[in-house]
Amino acid sequence: MPKSILCVLLASLLGAGSEGAAFAQQAGAAPPRQAPGAMPQPAPITEKLERPHAGHPLSFENTRHIQELIRAGTLYLSLQDALALAIENNLDVELERYSLEGARSETMLAKGGGATRGLDYGIYEAPPGVGGPFSPLAVSPAAGSATSGTAVPTNALEAGVLGEPLDNFSIAGTVPFSSGTAIPGYDPMLSGLLNFSHQTTPEVFYQSYLTNNLVNNSATANAAITQGFGTGATASVSFDNSHNSLNALNVGFNPYNVSSLGLTVTQPLMRGFGLNLNRRYIRIAANEQRIASYLFENQLNYTVYGVIRLYTDFVALFEDVRVKEETVKAAEKLLADTQAQVNEGTLAPVELTRASAEVYSTRQDLINSRGLFEEQEAILRRVLTRDEDEQLRATHIMPTDTLDIPAKDDVRPIQDLIVEAMAGRPDINHSRLQVENSLINLEGSRNATRPEIDLVGTLQNNGLAGPYTGFQPSQMFQGGYGSALAQVLAHDYPTYAIGLQLTVPLRNRVAEANLARDEVLTKQTQVRYKQLQNLVALQIEDALIAMRRARSSYEAATEARKFQQESLEAEQAKFEVGASTAFFVIQYESLLAQARSTEVAAKSSWLKARAALQFATGELLRDNGVSLDAAKRGSMK
Repeated sequence: MPKSILCVLLASLLGAGSEGAAFAQQAGAAPPRQAPGAMPQPAPITEKLERPHAGHPLSFENTRHIQELIRAGTLYLSLQDALALAIENNLDVELERYSLEGARSETMLAKGGGATRGLDYGIYEAPPGVGGPFSPLAVSPAAGSATSGTAVPTNALEAGVLGEPLDNFSIAGTVPFSSGTAIPGYDPMLSGLLNFSHQTTPEVFYQSYLTNNLVNNSATANAAITQGFGTGATASVSFDNSHNSLNALNVGFNPYNVSSLGLTVTQPLMRGFGLNLNRRYIRIAANEQRIASYLFENQLNYTVYGVIRLYTDFVALFEDVRVKEETVKAAEKLLADTQAQVNEGTLAPVELTRASAEVYSTRQDLINSRGLFEEQEAILRRVLTRDEDEQLRATHIMPTDTLDIPAKDDVRPIQDLIVEAMAGRPDINHSRLQVENSLINLEGSRNATRPEIDLVGTLQNNGLAGPYTGFQPSQMFQGGYGSALAQVLAHDYPTYAIGLQLTVPLRNRVAEANLARDEVLTKQTQVRYKQLQNLVALQIEDALIAMRRARSSYEAATEARKFQQESLEAEQAKFEVGASTAFFVIQYESLLAQARSTEVAAKSSWLKARAALQFATGELLRDNGVSLDAAKRGSMK
């Protein structure tokens, strides 16, 4: 029923005077605008109830951006391009986009008086890749080399030594809160009844109706509108009409019309009373809108962090392939030089055997490195795309960035980093809102333990009309349905009633048990929030340690590579004049190859450790130029 009609009906019940007109004007006025940050108000009854927008259509096609980067069958990929493709195409990020759209329906649900359905707190990490957290494969020793390889670790959290990684970021636990006090429905509900009945009743006493076969024909047309309000009140306006006719000969009104217009208001005074209580789901829904945004940002952080790791390992493997190729060339040159000296008789034939074995060992190393590079390429391609067709699967990726690290680390004090993380990390922010929602839920559980005292008021106007057939006709009730309706609107025959309904449970163990359990759940939520804060601080400290360790490893690897290069050059000079053998040259070539691979891995480890620090402090998106709004739209252009 339109709001204007409801206002007229309420005004007619209150009378045609200034009070009723003022009420009608106030009820029909537009709701006042709320100040920014004010508590959300329930939807007015004129709000057009439409299904929330379904958002962008479902698509598994890659964006055109990836085709723009392909030239001559090769995908030339920088880190920024990789991040853009992942944000646009990665299905983990796409899942969270739909979660954003789903969260918008929570507000409409709460404004209608329904309980929120909750959010999906699942976050998905990118695959670790062939390098893994310690990148051992990029620094694997050459087959048959004189020394073993050196692993350069990055982030201890990725290795699982700081605790199990999370995939569900809800700190509320798996046990749901109780529903608490019921909330009235804020959406108006219109009901109606049309009915016709024909009733034949045998009459024993003829004198009662001057007939032994009483026939009663009645038609009923009723309508009612019911709505709940933020105070917990429920108002119902009913408009009842009936037309009755009898075959009796001694009835004064026959046929006759009865009409009534009534208003009944029930206002809880204890259980179910209060704006904050009855709008708690609206407040929770508003928080869930913000939580959904933080969850999207959290998923974006994990995806961006995963792509940085994958791309960094991909570049490291690419550079390691070059190292292995140069090592093969050096081994082949040594074999040719050894062959020449054996032919001249300056070296024993056994040196030729050693040089030949070294060639095949380095080739085997090159095959392994290329295989790891191709595996990493396949994993990276999958993360950056929604679907792979045959053309894309046959496209090779060529990294355009190199592993460059600054000469000096520029890191702020750890306390400043922790404070910044507590204010800016999305998982901290949405966990704080979860704690707030648990406290809001607790309001409903606590209110359910109160007695139920309701103030009930009724106001009704009545009307009666029909052709009078008695000996004393009354002009007041003469007429048809129009006369009865006029009496109702004129407020001629009002009925008033007001009273209290009291329900006091002698034992309320269900509500008290629910309250006790919900208090425990709230405390557990607060404990988990503190655990998360402690874990964030540990992540920051671990990332700083990893950066220092990777820096030291890089500096040591660089110096080792320089000295191994000098040692090899000196040994090669001795070999050229016949003062050394192929065995010693092979040994120094293996040492140099291992030192170069270790240097590559150390640079990769520092870059991943820096990304881990950016992730831990909540600066990852900003430092890598990722726009959150563009990511929500799904287009980085």
